[in-house]
Amino acid sequence: MREEWRIIAYVVTSGILVVMLYGYILYLYRSEKSGKRDYEKYGKLALDDEIDSPVIEDKPASERYKDEK
Repeated sequence: MREEWRIIAYVVTSGILVVMLYGYILYLYRSEKSGKRDYEKYGKLALDDEIDSPVIEDKPASERYKDEK
């Protein structure tokens, strides 16, 4: 009986994780299509990671100084 509950818990947990993974993939796809983010810029970061490389996204001035306070 205990083994059956373990199998059920494994299947349910795996199903929940699969649904979450596909939801996250769908979220990324929709945000890329709507123009909210451009993930190709982040992909190029691995190739162009010099100290003097241009910034991918600049923070607005209102957010930039929140971290310093």
